Amino acid sequence: MLTALIWGLIAASSLLIGAVGGVIRDWNRRLVGLVLGFGAGALIASISFELAEAGFRASGAWAVALGLALGAVVFYAADKAVDRMGRNGTQTAGLPLLLGALLDGIPEQTALGIGIATGAGVSLALVVSIFVSNLPESIGSATDMKDAGHPAAKIVGGWALIAALCALATVGGYQLQNVVGAQFEGAINGFAAGALLVMLVGSMIPEATEKAGENAGLAAVLGFAVAAGLSVAG
Repeated sequence: MLTALIWGLIAASSLLIGAVGGVIRDWNRRLVGLVLGFGAGALIASISFELAEAGFRASGAWAVALGLALGAVVFYAADKAVDRMGRNGTQTAGLPLLLGALLDGIPEQTALGIGIATGAGVSLALVVSIFVSNLPESIGSATDMKDAGHPAAKIVGGWALIAALCALATVGGYQLQNVVGAQFEGAINGFAAGALLVMLVGSMIPEATEKAGENAGLAAVLGFAVAAGLSVAG
C-alpha cells in the first residue's frame, strides 16, 4: 500500500506543479494545447495496454465491456453535475474547476493503484500519462482563477488538496483490487477505462485541438508512441 501511495503522490504532484506555474506566470496557449494533446495520446495508450488488455486477460471481454459502460455513465453523470454547478453557481473559489480536476484524476489514479495491486509492478506509461495530462489542466485552471481575482495562496492550497485526494485514489484502487480479487479485475479496469475515454473525447482532446489546432493530433501520436513504448518496455 505504501508503494501505491508513493507513486500516487508522484503522479498527482503535477497538479500542484501546474497550479504553481499558473499562478506565477502566463503560459502560451498553443504550448498548453500541445501538452494536452501529448497527454491525451499517452492516456489512450495506457487505456489500451494497461487497462483494457490486462482486463481482457484477467476476466474476459464481457467483464471489461460492462465496466466500460458503467464507468462511462458514472463519469458522464458526475461531469454534468459539475458543469451545472459552474453555470448556476458563483464560481466561488473556483470550486467547479477544482471538482472537475478531481473528477478527471480519480479514474486515472485508481487505475494506477489497481495495476500495482495486481503484482504487475508500477506502470511507468500510466504514471507518465497522468503526470503529463495533469499539467495543462492545472496550469489553465489556476490561471483562470488568478485572473478572476482569487488569492494565490488559496489557489495553490486548493490544488494541493486535489492532488492529495487523487493520490489517495491510488491507494483506494489498490485496496479495491485486493478486496474484490482477480476475478473482478477486468470490470474494475473497464470502469476506469470508460471514465477516462469519456473525459478524453468530451473535454481533453477538444480543448487540445482548440488551443493547438492540427498540431494537437501530431502531439497525441507522439504521446501515444511514448506511452506505448513504456508499456512494452515495462
